[in-house]
Amino acid sequence: MATEFASKAAHVDQSSGYPKNIGFALSALTSLFFMWGFITCLNDILIPYLKGAFQLSYTQAMLVQFCFFGAYVIVSIPAGNLVGRIGFQKGIVLGLLIAALGCVLFVPAAIIGLYEVFLLALFVLASGITVLQVSANPYVSALGKPETAPSRLTLTQAFNSLGTTIAPFFGAYLLFSSGQETVSSGADAVKVPYLLLATALGILAIIFAVLKLPKLVEQSDEPSTNARPLTEYPHLILGAIGIFLYVGAEVSIGSFLVSFLHQPSIAGLDEAQAAKLIAYYWGGAMVGRFIGAAIMQKVAGGKVLAFNAVVSMMLVIFAVNQTGTLAMWAMLAVGLFNSIMFPTIFSLAISGLGKEASRGSGLLCLAIVGGAIIPILQGLLADNIGLENSFFLPAACYIFIAYFGLWGCHKKSSKEAAQ
Repeated sequence: MATEFASKAAHVDQSSGYPKNIGFALSALTSLFFMWGFITCLNDILIPYLKGAFQLSYTQAMLVQFCFFGAYVIVSIPAGNLVGRIGFQKGIVLGLLIAALGCVLFVPAAIIGLYEVFLLALFVLASGITVLQVSANPYVSALGKPETAPSRLTLTQAFNSLGTTIAPFFGAYLLFSSGQETVSSGADAVKVPYLLLATALGILAIIFAVLKLPKLVEQSDEPSTNARPLTEYPHLILGAIGIFLYVGAEVSIGSFLVSFLHQPSIAGLDEAQAAKLIAYYWGGAMVGRFIGAAIMQKVAGGKVLAFNAVVSMMLVIFAVNQTGTLAMWAMLAVGLFNSIMFPTIFSLAISGLGKEASRGSGLLCLAIVGGAIIPILQGLLADNIGLENSFFLPAACYIFIAYFGLWGCHKKSSKEAAQ
């Protein structure tokens, strides 16, 4: 019965170029968005945990994000080319297996007790997530009409945010529930959560290996022989800059939230309490994506993007100039307006790329390295000018995102403009 349903779901309407029944494919893909959101958000809990276990500075602790998101620099372009050859579905299976291996490596890292081995495990894990991103994001964008792609990708990204909402409770319970100081107990607590994640990723890899997902007409089994340089798509290049700054801002804010909420002038919370409150930051992103998916059925994605970017910037600036619960909730509320940024920038950036979508996706995923660079820069600022003042860096990132939403996403190449 399941095979018969999958076969029907894989049928493509040749007159329109889109699968007739995309519900099955989208439902299956939501599990991937959930998993990589869950794993990525765990870094926000892992950072203060390892900071205490290895007595790190802010800058050293941000090496967690540097190694995790730095993997996108090395892996994204090769992954885009590989997925263009083997197809989206095989790319998804490969990404899941690599991510599972990265999770398993946390066990020897905990046994050896070296921070550098944890960073290696994070790099391998992130490499798998990169392959998943390159495979799943353009696949979702292509499963329907181009004009509704931002809405469709935003909806699936909402399940990514569901993962990021649940992860803080999972991480806080397993990493901070013992009540022991991490500096004396070591880093052994990471073994159980990451082995559980490895098991879940392995099961998903088996499931996606046997599923019958629709094969899109835009997807070719042969590499393109007359591929245009990606620099001929100005909106793609500007979108890549937007992804760099957005991911950098979102990750940087999330990475410093526990420390921000720990400040006596803000909330004075201990690590376990602060870790759980991160769920409001990521939970806001989940709610915002469901709302945004509906709004962008009626309002242009670029306009919604610009509005959210301006509000996010104002909230961060307001939070660092206030104290107490007002500052706390203002910073947590940034997640609500971050919500639609990644899927909207991504969809607008690859719009009109056609068969070059997988290569364009590789470039955009390469830009996710912003999540490695900007947290390190904010860490340097936090060590030198104070934690609160360091938040002006992510606030500044939203200026370009607003520009991309209003004007940058409409930029055309000289050839397209002449037509």
